[in-house]
Amino acid sequence: MTQKTALIIEDDQNIAELLRLYMEKDGFTVRVADDGRDGLKLFNDETPGIVLLDLMLPGMDGWEVCREIREREKTPIIMITAKTETLDKVQGLEMGADDYIGKPFDMKEVMARIHAVLRRATGGDKPRRLSYDKLVIDMDSFSLSVNGQAVDTPPKELELLYHLASSPNRVYTRNQLLDEVWGFDYFGDSRTVDVHVKRLREKLESVSGEWSLKTVWGVGYKFEVHA
Repeated sequence: MTQKTALIIEDDQNIAELLRLYMEKDGFTVRVADDGRDGLKLFNDETPGIVLLDLMLPGMDGWEVCREIREREKTPIIMITAKTETLDKVQGLEMGADDYIGKPFDMKEVMARIHAVLRRATGGDKPRRLSYDKLVIDMDSFSLSVNGQAVDTPPKELELLYHLASSPNRVYTRNQLLDEVWGFDYFGDSRTVDVHVKRLREKLESVSGEWSLKTVWGVGYKFEVHA
């Protein structure tokens, strides 16, 4: 995967051309597809560094394209769509999208979000493998080990745990976690964070000792390391 390559899957030619022009000006090599099946074929042939994906596509809709990509790859995906209801956003993020941008959009914001998603995908300066008592989070292999046993964990749950554990004892609000892990400014229901934390706790309930995933009532969550 080359980070400065992008695939735009969008059936509105004007929008696709606008995205392409801005991304090429920013140094990206861009390919464009105007339906879901052709977009998926281009993805499989070229493995781009990021995908900008419309949802309302002919041939195969964006939901299915996202599902197909996520079954095999962790390539960053930004959904760009006129479907802007909260439930649509939550569904997109639950399926593995890294960000969700509603139409109409501002291109400066789109470019800022593209760069933010790519920074998160490369991990910045954080270590890619974190180890605590009976717990190993490895973002290079996207794996979680608890008590020496591999635990099947969806990408977004693992990213959330990694983000919290990267800054032990720091308290994050739900909106901070949505912005920094999911990658968009979330206005509305923040229960998606609570759902992910609940699922993580179910996976980690057999572990106790030097750390815990704590609720800070009225604020948010933290990965607490005990002295």
